Amino acid sequence: MARVGEHGRYASDDESQRVVRIVLSEFGGHLAPDIRAELAQRLPAPAVEALTFQLPVTKPLTASQFVDAVARRMEDATHATARWDVSSVLSAIAELCGEELTDRVLAGLPAGYALLFGRGELSPAA
Repeated sequence: MARVGEHGRYASDDESQRVVRIVLSEFGGHLAPDIRAELAQRLPAPAVEALTFQLPVTKPLTASQFVDAVARRMEDATHATARWDVSSVLSAIAELCGEELTDRVLAGLPAGYALLFGRGELSPAA
């Protein structure tokens, strides 16, 4: 939670926890069950519940659609503020989980999510 607070520069622990809960509850359904379980093992307890008690999505969202879905769940959020919140949470998770697990998480998501994890995303040369 402290890393999310640092990334997002949130005013309080309560605000950090609110953002983590919303982002991870939206994100959990986008992960394969084995990846979600492994990720949950590395997260603090409040984050685990938000991540794990989600039904799998029927249609994966693009990164932009995911940010919009988070924005709809936050009061007075815009796409830009929700992107900040999502990036704050997912970048902290990438740091906590390391490159190998983050690579596997990203491999199961549509293109575009790497930027939300604080990584560049290169396109193959044409």
